[in-house]
Amino acid sequence: MFSKRTLLICALALILGSAQARPNTSAVGVAPRKVSQDIVDAVTQLNLGQSAPIDAVDVGLDPTPSARVPRPEPLKSGDENAKGDEGHKMERYPLSSVDFARVKTPFIIGIWILSASIAKIGFHMTPKLHLIFPESCLLIVVGVVIGVVLYFCTDVAVSPLTPNTFFFYMLPPIILDAGYFMPNRLFFDNLGTILLMAVVGTIFNIATIGGSLYACGKMGIYGESETPGLMDVFLFASLISAVDPVAVLAVFEEIHVNEILYIVVFGESLLNDAVTVVMYHMMESYNEIGLDKIIAQDIASGVGSFFVVALGGTAIGIIWGFLTGLVTRFTDHVRVIEPIFIFVMAYLAYLNAEIFHMSGILAITFCGITMKNYVESNISQKSHTTVKYALKMLSSSAETIIFMFLGVATVNNMHVWNTWFVVLTIAFCSVFRVIGVILLSALANRFRLHKLSRVDQFVMSYGGLRGAVAFALVLLVDENVVKQKNMFVTTTIAVIYFTVFLQGITIKPLVKILNVKRANKRKPTMNERIHERFMDHLMAGIEDIVGKTGNYNVRDKFKRFDNRFIRPLLIRDLKVFLHLSL
Repeated sequence: MFSKRTLLICALALILGSAQARPNTSAVGVAPRKVSQDIVDAVTQLNLGQSAPIDAVDVGLDPTPSARVPRPEPLKSGDENAKGDEGHKMERYPLSSVDFARVKTPFIIGIWILSASIAKIGFHMTPKLHLIFPESCLLIVVGVVIGVVLYFCTDVAVSPLTPNTFFFYMLPPIILDAGYFMPNRLFFDNLGTILLMAVVGTIFNIATIGGSLYACGKMGIYGESETPGLMDVFLFASLISAVDPVAVLAVFEEIHVNEILYIVVFGESLLNDAVTVVMYHMMESYNEIGLDKIIAQDIASGVGSFFVVALGGTAIGIIWGFLTGLVTRFTDHVRVIEPIFIFVMAYLAYLNAEIFHMSGILAITFCGITMKNYVESNISQKSHTTVKYALKMLSSSAETIIFMFLGVATVNNMHVWNTWFVVLTIAFCSVFRVIGVILLSALANRFRLHKLSRVDQFVMSYGGLRGAVAFALVLLVDENVVKQKNMFVTTTIAVIYFTVFLQGITIKPLVKILNVKRANKRKPTMNERIHERFMDHLMAGIEDIVGKTGNYNVRDKFKRFDNRFIRPLLIRDLKVFLHLSL
């Protein structure tokens, strides 16, 4: 029989053999010291009644010491390392401590929102001030004041409103709020005019503004060193043509113009942004390729990508809207999570479109328009109220932060001021906006039942406000490719200030002077709804008889298809919905 000591030695020898067969073990920090010494220590610690110490030779190990591998140290934070270096040791338990760095980012965001909210309260409490100035003007002024204080009195640098922050966090709640509460009937009744203004009008503005600025540059008006090239000018023209929905909403919701005028201007600004972003990226790509290297294939790809991006974003938004309706069909036992699906799935629609370089603005707009038709029939009244006020809160907060950051970004030492370039840009934006609206309105009136009057056209021209979309796009410009980036940034801020302050302040008294028809803020009576439904069926029948496919005919066919195929799939209590819709 073998003794216990012999068995233990044999076992340790086997363990050592398997350990030595893996020479790479120390490479991952597993062998902190010599294996033989570890075994000797382990045997020594066993209380086996042996008086003589066990040496490495007794177990048949190589007594030659190998290179000692340093023992890996546990990971420590920066503060722990600093304390270890200084030999600091906590001797007493502190009553309290201050660690601002830990909560710096969310704390600053909260202070921004709180400051802006307090400023808005004071703005509306001031007599007659809110009747003269739009809220957007106040927020920009507050931002400028904060920027001046930080610039001259402290060393604190406020990080600018980066394009990623704007497009991924600030813009989506504003667009979702607009799309979800969009008056669908008005929007689709005027969709032809809206698309005409948004697509053709934007391309017209880019071509005319870019061509005029380039022609002035060739005449040497800007100076020798500050004359941008052809593609640089058209890149700038594409971003400065963006009619901002944030600024338009901030002004037009205060003056309460009639529904048709509101939906045309707001719908144009909404779809105009999608067109502008596509045109901007197209010009950016052409600029990187180089004017002399552009071939017909590049132009054809650019035109094709315009339709792919626009239609792809729209399709993604509609699909996510249908999915939201399908999910909310099964939430009757968990009502509390209904608003989450609406917010998260709309945001995922936006991000999904951005993943494939489609139009995120169109995606979240049509997702909101689509989901409202089906979600409202599935969710509870409490969820509806939650969605309504949460969206209003998020969009208002985002709008507040955007305008304040515009003010703060004004105060820096990176501006390049070129008087002629700024003045001519403002002049060309105003003049070609008026010309484009007049020409396209004349074309649209040939097919419209309710014509756009001269007064309506003036308000549409005057309502072409620029804002944060143009500012975010100009910050995306690569300074290594476009040498005049700082001049473009300064000019963009000047155009934003001109449109928001001058046009935003004067549009309200002009609407009163011109006696523009205002919106009637009331719900339609039952008699009006019955009359409207009757006229829809009557006009659809007349169009069908004469063989014309108009708005009424298309709407009637879509309703039939929707009630027969889509609603049974997405709505939980279809019979109740059909009964209430009669």
